[in-house]
Amino acid sequence: MANSKRQLFLKRRLRVRNKLRSVNAGRVRLSVHRSNKNISAQLIDDAQGVTLASASSLESSLGVVGKNNIEASAKVGAALAERAKKAGVEECYFDRGGFLFHGGVKALADAAREGGLKF
Repeated sequence: MANSKRQLFLKRRLRVRNKLRSVNAGRVRLSVHRSNKNISAQLIDDAQGVTLASASSLESSLGVVGKNNIEASAKVGAALAERAKKAGVEECYFDRGGFLFHGGVKALADAAREGGLKF
């Protein structure tokens, strides 16, 4: 029987996260969530269970409220990189979850790299 899109997404998310967790022990995780209307990203320290920095297209200061396009994703990535510097984070690993690495997710990653994050 065929799996639903949601089941396939959840399987892909667990596969990606478990592989990354085994390879990048001790590093901060850059987690991305994308919906139809918004995109958000967080820098998470899994050892302590705290979020160090976050950025979202829901923030009015970025000027892209309610948009989920490549420009909005790039602004979120740049804002996250700036906040990561303030939090003292330079290296992380990129957890795309179950989302494919293209479009907005790729734009966010590229903007974060240009902002100074290394992954």
